[in-house]
Amino acid sequence: MTAEVTVRALTGESLEAALDDLARLRITVFRDWPYLYDGTLEYERDYLRSYRDSPGALLVAAFAEGRLVGASTSTPMEDHAEAFAEPLKATGLPVQRILYGAESVLLPAYRGQGLGHRFFDLREEHARRLGRSHVAFCSVTRPDDHPMRPASFRTNDAFWLGRGYAPLPGVLAEFGWKDVGDREESRKPLQFWLRAL
Repeated sequence: MTAEVTVRALTGESLEAALDDLARLRITVFRDWPYLYDGTLEYERDYLRSYRDSPGALLVAAFAEGRLVGASTSTPMEDHAEAFAEPLKATGLPVQRILYGAESVLLPAYRGQGLGHRFFDLREEHARRLGRSHVAFCSVTRPDDHPMRPASFRTNDAFWLGRGYAPLPGVLAEFGWKDVGDREESRKPLQFWLRAL
């Protein structure tokens, strides 16, 4: 039995105060397949600056017994890394109309309780408040025969499709991080998904 979870939408100073906890959560959750992220707090603090610096940033935070156990982040597309905004320009949709959902991370013990839907609900409400017409996010793509792919792995595609998102054919971002077991950072392709609100 897991502890009761409270979900809060954080902006401004409350968002900034939670960034180190978010960094630790990202390092933990993204270490698993398919991200295989070998993260450090220093790297995270640099990456998460865009949330601190963006007035339109949102952190949907899930707490259990005062501890951050899940999170979903968003920023206006133009406030996120250029590596993500650039591929979307080919679609003809102005990036100023898009809220970018950077990540949704949740510790395994708290999955299957509907928190993913709550994360997306609050993210989409935030997009509407900002006058955005679309929400986008990316998912990492890995080869099916990758040696670290667990036999039991299931994608989140059915969940995302059920929420009204669809992959944008041929629209990929590239972003680099160090994989578990690697010595150096490498670039990975990330598939864009989009939903009109």
